[in-house]
Amino acid sequence: MDGSDGQSVLLRREGAVAVVTLNEPASLNALSAGIKDGIEAHIPALVADSAVRAIVITGTGRAFCAGGDIRAFDQRDTTAMRLRMQRTYRWLVPLLTSDKPVVTAVNGVAAGAGFSLALAGDVVCASTEAKFKPGFPGIGAVPDLALAYALPRAVGMVRAKDILLFNREVSATQAHEIGMVAHLAEPDALMDTALELAGQLAAGPTLAFGLTKQLLQRAFELPLEGFLELEAMAQTTAFGSADFAEGVAAFRGKRKPDFKGG
Repeated sequence: MDGSDGQSVLLRREGAVAVVTLNEPASLNALSAGIKDGIEAHIPALVADSAVRAIVITGTGRAFCAGGDIRAFDQRDTTAMRLRMQRTYRWLVPLLTSDKPVVTAVNGVAAGAGFSLALAGDVVCASTEAKFKPGFPGIGAVPDLALAYALPRAVGMVRAKDILLFNREVSATQAHEIGMVAHLAEPDALMDTALELAGQLAAGPTLAFGLTKQLLQRAFELPLEGFLELEAMAQTTAFGSADFAEGVAAFRGKRKPDFKGG
């Protein structure tokens, strides 16, 4: 069922920050057809919108996202599954590779693909009442939406294996302690905290942020020489940007830089 206003995914703007809210609280914001349609409609458009310089993703009610919609699990045709995953990647890849920083405001339960979506944020901000649960082992599935990519990068391979293989629930406090969550907030302060963080990022050098994200994504897979070559290319690009010129001018003028994102 859709949210009370009839929209499965809500979108609002806070200046240069776009807030995407999963809005089917009755089903704990599980990834229904309506939510997936809404995400697919909004995320690529926001990534392409030059007026948007940071994105916040959160959920309505007591859950961030309960994962896949159980009603779709009876569809086991392999071709249909591959097509479904490919459709998901149409919004997931732009989200992960966008220059724009992404803040996930995890307001409650993040299970299965919801856990994956939470870790798709560059900055993960969680309510003290949030909980993270892989869910996949319980139904004989493998982690998807890049969870097995993101989790070991956040907490290390040993902890990631323990969480994923034993299907361990991780509290918000534990997630913060092991480096899975960057910021904790009381439930009534979560969105203010997330918007403050996103606002700071939206005012930053967006192109340089995107290049930094590329370096971090490749940091664990490239040999040193290959990484340094990528780093040199990224820095050359950054040095040629308008934001770099503004940053240098602001530093010399002892003032706050006014970055435009390019």
